[in-house]
Amino acid sequence: MPGNDALYGRWAVAGLFFANGFMTGSWAPEIPVLVARFSLSETALGLLIVVFGVGAVLAMPVCGYLIGRFGSRAVARVAGLLCCLSLIGIAAAPGIPSVALALVFFGAMLGGMDVAMNSNAVVVERRLQRAIMSSSHGFWSLGGFAGAGLGGLMVEQWGYVAHISMVTTFALLLVIVAMPFLIVENRPVVAADGGRRGFPRGALVYVTGVIALFCMMPEGAVLDWAALYLQQEMGADYFTASLPFTAFAGVMAVMRFLGDGVRNRLGAVNTMRASACVAAIGMLGAGIAPNPFFATLAFAFAGLGVANMVPIVFSAAGNQPGISSAAGMSVATTIGYSGILFAPSLVGFIAEYTGFSPIFIGFAVLLAVVLLMADLVRPADEIAPQPTPST
Repeated sequence: MPGNDALYGRWAVAGLFFANGFMTGSWAPEIPVLVARFSLSETALGLLIVVFGVGAVLAMPVCGYLIGRFGSRAVARVAGLLCCLSLIGIAAAPGIPSVALALVFFGAMLGGMDVAMNSNAVVVERRLQRAIMSSSHGFWSLGGFAGAGLGGLMVEQWGYVAHISMVTTFALLLVIVAMPFLIVENRPVVAADGGRRGFPRGALVYVTGVIALFCMMPEGAVLDWAALYLQQEMGADYFTASLPFTAFAGVMAVMRFLGDGVRNRLGAVNTMRASACVAAIGMLGAGIAPNPFFATLAFAFAGLGVANMVPIVFSAAGNQPGISSAAGMSVATTIGYSGILFAPSLVGFIAEYTGFSPIFIGFAVLLAVVLLMADLVRPADEIAPQPTPST
């Protein structure tokens, strides 16, 4: 039976997921503020958002290396504290160059914290001998929802400086409370096959990263393009056009809290197969939907499937045989988040020639490929026991 330290560690890592999601969601209301402060064009804003994403992707393998050396708890503590403070630089930036630097730092801390908290969730899974990854991502979704929803009201009522100050204070308190209870590995595991340099040699972990990429690209496409799809191709008004992602994200958040029970009952591979099938049907339905109502229902159905795919892939990456959980996690997160970074611009380019309907149908095909590759997430079904530290 797991001890109290494992149970406390489970809720501590959930707190980190919520804080990371809260910081990410709190960034969304600051985007229009940034545009107004510096009179940014769409192109300039797009470049700044890419800079933010590049910071995250570059930090992920670095933090994977550091976790392999010092453990996920140590890196999660440092990255968590710095992440909570990183919005201050955006508020204080006097010009575009300093905004760009602040966004690189913000993205890097979000990305580094992401790798560390996912790695620590794998440690908790091993200690508890049951899945907790999906509900951990559920806390991230809940934090993002709270950060984005409250942030707009706070900016409108008190301005962006007060908003960032309150967000920073709340997130810092949450991370500080969670820090003492985070699970520590008995000893950071270094891969025996040359993993000292942080680059695993086995092909399977990179294929797992590609699966993460295929799972995350449809999620990013719904976030960035579903509203425009309903507006341009179905004539929807602004409110109606906002419903698909709202439904998608809401269903996904709820399903993530149920996902661990489903995975513990069915196993990771079977859950992945069922999820990929549901997600593919949902994206196909969205691509062939005759009107906004059916498109919204289809996107919600897709969210039901997408919800637990990334948590399962991350759990599989963190349990790869022969390499450290940190190395596997850094590979999966780096490849997966690269898709969210670069896929939106690729979708926009293709949509100019084809419209959005064929693109969403194409994502259904991509998810069908994930269905065929589901057996490769079997390491998530083989959670190795994590002994209690002796010190």
